[in-house]
Amino acid sequence: MILICDCGSTKAEWVLLDGDNVAKRFITNGFNPNFTDNETIKGIVNEAKNFIDNQDVEKVFFYGSGCGSEANKIKVAMIFAIEFKINDIEVYPDTLGACHALFGKDSGIACILGTGSNACVYDGEKITQSVASLGFMIGDEGSGCHIGKRIVHDYFLGIMPENLRMKFDEKYHLDRERFLKRVYQGEQPSRYLAEFTKFASENIDNQYIRYIVGDCFEAFVSSSFRAERSEAEKSPAVGFVGSIAFVFQDILLQVLENHDIKCSKILKNPMDGLVDFYRSL
Repeated sequence: MILICDCGSTKAEWVLLDGDNVAKRFITNGFNPNFTDNETIKGIVNEAKNFIDNQDVEKVFFYGSGCGSEANKIKVAMIFAIEFKINDIEVYPDTLGACHALFGKDSGIACILGTGSNACVYDGEKITQSVASLGFMIGDEGSGCHIGKRIVHDYFLGIMPENLRMKFDEKYHLDRERFLKRVYQGEQPSRYLAEFTKFASENIDNQYIRYIVGDCFEAFVSSSFRAERSEAEKSPAVGFVGSIAFVFQDILLQVLENHDIKCSKILKNPMDGLVDFYRSL
């Protein structure tokens, strides 16, 4: 049996595949090795092992945010080797997981819009171009974290329309000092900031919210499609994975249309596509 994992900063989805049959499917907390300490990662991997209930795992295919560097690939692989006591472990960046889920062995441009964001060009076998990931403080345009930051920023500065500020107050009761301490001293600030996108989804008919989400997607297109612009214009396959792309897809599709970019597929999460990919091998 093989274990497949799609791991974002917020959540990780796991599938134990026995031939063509899904033996187990479950969700745990996610992690990013750039920001998550080793003990937390070990705890999440061990939780996954407990879900599997000692069933034999012959190989692990792990796709994770922050797993583009060799150092992080080695770190994650070593933790799996210790917890699962196996050596056959493949660790890939989440961008390659998006490619496999969206396109299989066909070429295309894969984009991720979840807690974080990214984009890459895929030739059907490997990633040939990718956007430099700068993390949530500098990059991640169009992501849940980016949208959440914009909403909270406008709330505290009084830019948010008053009727929405009242709704926001009722929902979150945010104190500025406690908020800043949570962001700058707490764990996983990107996940925390991304949680405020729920407010956006609950009020998506409001023109201010639609403007904020659309403006964040404009920033994503401007930054992530800069290097891939010529590829996007000639490629019939541009796809998106991630909860943000899925929930706000009507706004995303309009922004893409404004830039003459055609989207062929949007997946809330890549796991179904990954299962199909490994069944086809």
